[in-house]
Order: sequence, then structure tokens, then C-alpha cells
Amino acid sequence: MEVVLSLALTTALLLGSPGPAPLALAGVGASFGFRQGSGFLAGILGGLLVVIAIVAAGLGTLFNAYPTIKIVCQLAAAGYLCFVAYRIATAQGGITSQTGQPPVFKDGFILNLINPKAYAAFLAIFANNMLQTHSPLLNLLLTATVCFLVAVIVDTLWMAAGAKLRVFFAKPKQAKRLRLVFALALVVSVMVAVVG
Repeated sequence: MEVVLSLALTTALLLGSPGPAPLALAGVGASFGFRQGSGFLAGILGGLLVVIAIVAAGLGTLFNAYPTIKIVCQLAAAGYLCFVAYRIATAQGGITSQTGQPPVFKDGFILNLINPKAYAAFLAIFANNMLQTHSPLLNLLLTATVCFLVAVIVDTLWMAAGAKLRVFFAKPKQAKRLRLVFALALVVSVMVAVVG
């Protein structure tokens, strides 16, 4: 049980720290509310499942063998995440009277599918915090399950925290400032992830 708690804590710290997905979730929650952002949250979690599967299947080995693929993936990810930041920043109106569509499932799915922080986090987790049983496949499945359950909690909390900010930014001018802060934080986190 101690090993599972250690894995859960490590996952929460790695996935919960400000990065592209958490900042986008908070920004969408603040801009559109929890209910309207729920499709985006579902997409983030769906993309995360794919990331977990890819890392468990040996992505680190592929990136080590072909470093150019890693660079291309990072650049594509940075471009798309900047697009999501643009969508957050350019929504119009006050927080309670949005004109513009919230990001949807597809946006969240793609965001996490190309999120360099997600890959880095899971490469670290699978390299250092793998649960141990009698079966390597079971090790992967149990570790992935714990990671995903923690991600559901952490990502939901980020979206809810953003949604709680809505009441403080009801006027259009205040809302625009909030969206710009989240969009800028998202772009900075993308640049840090790519450079790192």
C-alpha cells in the first residue's frame, strides 16, 4: 500500500503542477464554466489514456533511437498548445456572457496527445515508480490505472478551480484579463516544456 501511495503522490505532483493541460483546464473552467468545459476535460483524460499507453509501449526507446522524432513532436505540440491559448485569450464578453465556443473533446484530446509534459511525466513514472507484481503486464496495468485515477482527480480539481474564479471576473474587462493571464501562462509553460 505504501508503494501505491508513493506512486499516487508522484503522479499528483507531476500532473498537478502547472503545465499545458492544468492551465488550459483552469482557463477553460474560468472562461466557460465547469459544465461547458466538461467535454474538454473528457478529451484531456482521453488523450492522457493514449499517452499512458504509448509510454507503456516503449516511447522512450523510440525517442532515444530517433531524437529527430522527439523534436518534431515537441514543435507540433508547442504549436497546437499555442492555438489552444489563443482560443482562451480571444473569447469575447464577460465570463458569464461568453460569445464563442468553448474548447471541446477533440481539443482536449489533441492537447494531451501532444503535450510534452504528459510524456515526460509518464516516462519518469514508468521508469522510477512502477508497481511490482509477479507479471510485467500486470505491473504496467496497475501502474497505469493508479496514474489515470489520480489524473482524473487532479484534472477535475484544476477545472473546478478555474470555474470558481468565474465569479471574480464577471465583467468583460476583468474576464479578458483573466483569459489573457491563463493564455500567457499556458504559452510560457509550453515554452518551458519544449526548452526543458
